[in-house]
Amino acid sequence: MPHASPSSQRHVPLWLLVMVTLAGTLAMHMFIPALPDAARHLGSSSGQMQQTITVYILGLALGQLVYGPLSDSLGRRPMLLAGLVLYTLASTAALLAPSAGALIGARLFQALGGCAGLALGRAIARDTSTPETAVGTLALLNLMMMVGPGIAPSIGSAIDSLLGWRAIFGLLCLFGLCTLIGVWRLLPETGRPTGQLNWRTVQGDYRTLLGTPQFVGLAIGGGCATTGLYAFIAAAPFIFMDQLHASKQQVGLYLGILMAGMAVGNAMARQLIRRWPLEKLMLGGNLLGLFCAAALLLLTLIGQLSVPALLVLMTTYTLGAGLVSPAALTRALGVHPD
Repeated sequence: MPHASPSSQRHVPLWLLVMVTLAGTLAMHMFIPALPDAARHLGSSSGQMQQTITVYILGLALGQLVYGPLSDSLGRRPMLLAGLVLYTLASTAALLAPSAGALIGARLFQALGGCAGLALGRAIARDTSTPETAVGTLALLNLMMMVGPGIAPSIGSAIDSLLGWRAIFGLLCLFGLCTLIGVWRLLPETGRPTGQLNWRTVQGDYRTLLGTPQFVGLAIGGGCATTGLYAFIAAAPFIFMDQLHASKQQVGLYLGILMAGMAVGNAMARQLIRRWPLEKLMLGGNLLGLFCAAALLLLTLIGQLSVPALLVLMTTYTLGAGLVSPAALTRALGVHPD
């Protein structure tokens, strides 16, 4: 994305960038502890309710493919406003959803709106920062992206216990509305929109990337290392509560611990990248995850799965994923730097 020239840089409150960045991740993780309650109230199966997590991940992924090119053409501010409007309306639709199908649809649009902040928050930070301040600003936003998923499940389980699962979407709707008003009132246009969008160029760029085996391998490998965790997270409330008899509050705490493992892995990766080749880091993290997954499968097959064993193995798994993800991303970005 093009950078604004120093003369065009304008001040944007850091707290607003934090809110913009948090919107998408909070909606992803706050609802997870409430999945069993929502399934019971809507008369749906656990598999159906887990689709609310699956479609949210898909929405986050697909939305980020288009927000970047559109913001370069139309501007950061209008695309972010559009995303937040969609996020707020979809949160309202989820709050009022009469069935599991309606909730799944609302979650898809919630993700498509929420990912605007994930895609554009850091771009706006780069637009409005000098080289000296950019590192600190981006580091804070990255920290928020790690802290948010860590605390969101505990917040979600507390709200579900006190007010019911629909209140989670009420809070997200309010959060989206406040963020929308803040962006509308306080965020200037920070990019240099061209007013033109050449989809042929965009398609050509994606065709080049998808035609490069090295990039595709890194994208799939790094993506599987991360999304394997979310496959577990979608089922985690049912496993912990229905099979291992944990409480809602405990589930929120356990999920927070898992996300902390991912954050620790990311922090370790930043240090180890300076000393180890990226290939060794990716191999080590994936082998760690493979060992933990195999151990979990064995414990499940022999009927010896327990909360402590599950927590230790899955936290170690997330640590391995945290090692792989930044290494794979760094390596993938180096395939076609242009």
